Amino acid sequence: MKPNIVFVINYFHPDYASTGQILTDLCMHLQHDFNITVIAELPPSMKDNNNRKKFHYDELEKIKIIRIQLPEVDKTSKLSRLRYIASYFFNAVYILLKQRDMQFIYTISQPPVLGGLIGSIGKILRGSKHIYNIQDFNPEQAEAVGYNKSKLLVGVARWVDKMNCRLADHVITVGYDMRETLERRFKNRNVPSNSVINNWTDEKDIVPLDKTHPEVSQFLDENDLQDKFIVMYSGNLGLYYDLENLIKFTERFKECPDLMFVFIGEGAVKHKMMSFVKEQQITQVKFLGFQDKSRIKYSLNAADIHLVVNQKGIKGVSVPSKIYGVMAAGKPVFGVLEDGSEAFRLVEESKCGVLVEPQQYDEFVEKVKQMYFMKNSELFEMGMRGRSYLDQNLRREVAMDKYRTLLHSLTSEPNAKQKGVEMNL
Repeated sequence: MKPNIVFVINYFHPDYASTGQILTDLCMHLQHDFNITVIAELPPSMKDNNNRKKFHYDELEKIKIIRIQLPEVDKTSKLSRLRYIASYFFNAVYILLKQRDMQFIYTISQPPVLGGLIGSIGKILRGSKHIYNIQDFNPEQAEAVGYNKSKLLVGVARWVDKMNCRLADHVITVGYDMRETLERRFKNRNVPSNSVINNWTDEKDIVPLDKTHPEVSQFLDENDLQDKFIVMYSGNLGLYYDLENLIKFTERFKECPDLMFVFIGEGAVKHKMMSFVKEQQITQVKFLGFQDKSRIKYSLNAADIHLVVNQKGIKGVSVPSKIYGVMAAGKPVFGVLEDGSEAFRLVEESKCGVLVEPQQYDEFVEKVKQMYFMKNSELFEMGMRGRSYLDQNLRREVAMDKYRTLLHSLTSEPNAKQKGVEMNL
């Protein structure tokens, strides 16, 4: 009989969030080995104003989905965020505890700290094994950007999430620098059983395409971007990327008249970025909304270089998943990243881009201009080195099989957790 596993992951198909797409891939990959139930929010695209039900039941192939209808969230408002997170947390716990015969609970670190706490509660009250996938360490992430300045709240959050890690049967991080953060939390003593398994993109779907490709050319035509040198950022325009400061330096490219910064996505700082561009009458910046999943491979290939950025202090806390899509598309990476961070390591090892430390804004401007004046052949070779590295080291199937191997190994283990044992996956 197949083991039952409940994924509590807030974002799931057809949501555009990168974690939603990654975990949809994972559940689809595991559905023949496990009976899978997913607890996630009801995406805005599926909301029906005439249907006020709190819970919506759905299926995707063999996967059962329970979707929670949550209040609208204004990402610029802390109160709105708290209301949204609290609603998700209490409803997810309620649904989880109603599930029968759970062998596994799989949670991620979203919402911050509470994602892991959902798994801890399920483990304590239902005796299920808990796999805790840390996509972002908190409160470390909130501290890095000054989002939470209360020492009391930060201390409580740190204690709770350390408890989540200690109680988990296995902790998964998505970068080697993040494993180091986990080890520091426990001062390298009695570190929970853990693995590093990278995130991914579908490298069979996202492949290098020339700008003359009909669909890529259509994207350029639709957005008035033909004959432009495009510096693209595609992803969440959130608090952890310093984009609200980087945007201020886009006005220093007037001697590069065909250079265009294109920001694709939504997020907490988008309005602030758009306001600055409008106030300063900067004509070399364009904002677009999230692209449909079927169109992302074309929008990524429309760029000449891609921005992969993190705020200072995010090293060991988070890995920008967008780097995998950029490397799959064979495009050069312009990394605003801390030395020693996972994404920095990938760019450095693959030689697929240029690197600048966060908050070095003058160097940012100088090196973007250097790439602008590079030969097309140099940029092409740089991007293709990233694609070659991804094919050799970061393939989707390999990463998903590591999850399958881990889950099957935990199936045969007793419920007593083996602390400090590393799974070599």
